[in-house]
Amino acid sequence: MNKRHSPQSLVIVIDDDALVREAISDLLRSVGLQTKVFASVPEFLEWKLPDGPSCLVLDVRMPGLSGLDLQTELNKARVHIPIVFVTGHGDIPMTVRAMKGGAVDFLAKPFRDQDMLDAVQAGLERDKLRRKSEINTAKLRSAFDSLTPRESEIMKLVTAGRMNKQIAGEIGVSEVTVKFHRGNIMRKMGAKSVAELVRMAEVLGMLRTED
Repeated sequence: MNKRHSPQSLVIVIDDDALVREAISDLLRSVGLQTKVFASVPEFLEWKLPDGPSCLVLDVRMPGLSGLDLQTELNKARVHIPIVFVTGHGDIPMTVRAMKGGAVDFLAKPFRDQDMLDAVQAGLERDKLRRKSEINTAKLRSAFDSLTPRESEIMKLVTAGRMNKQIAGEIGVSEVTVKFHRGNIMRKMGAKSVAELVRMAEVLGMLRTED
């Protein structure tokens, strides 16, 4: 793995075996990754996650709360940190549960160093993409909130496939007025085409179905 990561990327390692967690941490640091280690799930839960791309390397079986228990709790709390599971005694049902829960990978001990590096790389890239998507969605939401109530109404109709004439008749204004508002909508939303506006509406979850 040749790619080095920015200082903002962090890999969190949770394993009750001190030798294992230090070995994983040393491996990750050797390629320029920052790490934070914990001996248990409760210890991790007392810590506040940093606001930056991160990935969790998590032992499946530990005293008390297990790795799978933590995955379940994080999913319930909508904390979308990518997880790479490691285990010395995994089985197929355990693997299936982990992957269905959204795990990046499930590595059996002893694992190859490159397999761990590849899995962590995939996890960090997934988190970066998620964060970028959330930022873009927030920008779209801000742009949409800048529309007037009339513009918002017309945008919903435009992205539902209505023509200017249909919109004019439906809301009781002239077709010229609809065109004027459409121009404002495209400018404020930063959309270059109706197709792009529809994609924006889809991201915002505001697509209107035909009656």
